[in-house]
Amino acid sequence: MSTPLDRVDRQILMELQRDARLTVAELAERVSLSPSPCWRRVRQLEQAGYIEGYEARLSAARLGFGITAFVSVVMGEHSQEVARAFEARLHDIPEIIACHNVSGRYDFLLEVVAVDLAAYGEFARGTLQALPGVKELHSSFSLKAVKSHRQLPIPGG
Repeated sequence: MSTPLDRVDRQILMELQRDARLTVAELAERVSLSPSPCWRRVRQLEQAGYIEGYEARLSAARLGFGITAFVSVVMGEHSQEVARAFEARLHDIPEIIACHNVSGRYDFLLEVVAVDLAAYGEFARGTLQALPGVKELHSSFSLKAVKSHRQLPIPGG
């Protein structure tokens, strides 16, 4: 899709962010299209990279994760090899649900889930501290999720 997003494309993206389980018929109705053109537009948006995938939001609490920690990581060494090794290792650790390489005082910001504080402590000491290049960890714990469902604003809307 080399042309800018039009009103219908933006509506499709907004509706799919709200509910990715919509059938093509339901989506088409919401954006005032017939199903075939709606399906073609969704495919074009996928092929153009606007839609990267579809996923379910799971309940951390129902799965037994009572703790969400935001862990600021300071690296002891800033070589590309160490950074690559650190980043590669993160993909093997399911408790780390998000990671950002950040600017400022810290090098990385991790979002981590754990069953409870004791489990987090063991995880931090045994797993996080052992990651390649880690010098310091600073943990902050979520007291309450005020806004946790990521929905991007659609430009031009």
